[in-house]
Amino acid sequence: MNILAKQMQGMAPLLQVFDMPAALKFYRNVLGFEVIQASGNGDDMDWVLLKLNSIELMLNTAYEKENRPPEPNEQRIAAHADTSLYFGYPDIDELYGYLLSRGMHLKEPQITGYGWKAIYLLDPDGYLLCFHWPVA
Repeated sequence: MNILAKQMQGMAPLLQVFDMPAALKFYRNVLGFEVIQASGNGDDMDWVLLKLNSIELMLNTAYEKENRPPEPNEQRIAAHADTSLYFGYPDIDELYGYLLSRGMHLKEPQITGYGWKAIYLLDPDGYLLCFHWPVA
């Protein structure tokens, strides 16, 4: 057995965000993640570890506060299209209704080419999130 297979536990992707309060409003207030650890107090900090059930996600500001430009860099945001987060969710229709009620703009659920029902949305920094589940 590979030594990594014996001991490795979990994974926590790190996403670079432009505006931490906006990112937290989305991940915590809309999706339900809980802040487990943070580099400061309040929402205007540089790094957080979030957790929802067994899912961990880290957010880090793309710029130190003193170096943050007034607007996001469009080239940097465009590169976020290369990153997608896929979450398993058994009741896609329920989630779709919930996200609409929270002000999210998204297309109706669809069946993917691999036979799963899915909805897609962008987070405040342009990362693609997919919620999907196999069609019975």
